[in-house]
Amino acid sequence: MKRVTPLTEEQLIKRRESRRKQIVDAAFKVFALRGLNGAKMSMIAEEAGLSAGQLYRFFESKEELFTTLIQQAVLESTQGIEMIYQLPGSPFEKVHHFISYVMENKDAQYPFMLIHHAHTADDVPKEVNQLLQQFSVKRHIDLLLPLFEEGQQAGEFAQGDIRQLISALLTMLSAIMTFNMPIDNDHQMPDADMLMRIVAGSRK
Repeated sequence: MKRVTPLTEEQLIKRRESRRKQIVDAAFKVFALRGLNGAKMSMIAEEAGLSAGQLYRFFESKEELFTTLIQQAVLESTQGIEMIYQLPGSPFEKVHHFISYVMENKDAQYPFMLIHHAHTADDVPKEVNQLLQQFSVKRHIDLLLPLFEEGQQAGEFAQGDIRQLISALLTMLSAIMTFNMPIDNDHQMPDADMLMRIVAGSRK
């Protein structure tokens, strides 16, 4: 009979970290699609391919897991906005690439969707409310302001109140990600090109 070699402490830590990430990734999807009230630990376990018992080894409750995800969502949504500055091209090209990426990748949408659910859900944990008080759309607007100022000066973006322009873009993106409705040939959600035409305005 072959003897099984015990895992080292480092291997155990890596395995635990990998399992925790597996749970968090699954929970992001379930909470983003169903919200706090609609999500169940059994759904998250099924999405992660684990038993409910394995989930409870890492998180004592659905509320604790939701709070952990909001902490991560706030960080990832901010990092996502900051990522724009690392993209190649002009301000118009940077924003267009960012919008395309977010609209085409569900994983990139989940943090924004989760924050939306946290703002609209009933009976969210106290810790979540505290996090949301620290986090606001103003933070994203402040991050995007220099890029949009550059875009206006280059004639790439619509003239007028820059903060209002950025706020409109973020509102439209949020609505597209969270507004769940049937789509048919006569009713298509706007794509990145459509949103950029709104942002650019008249460029004559």
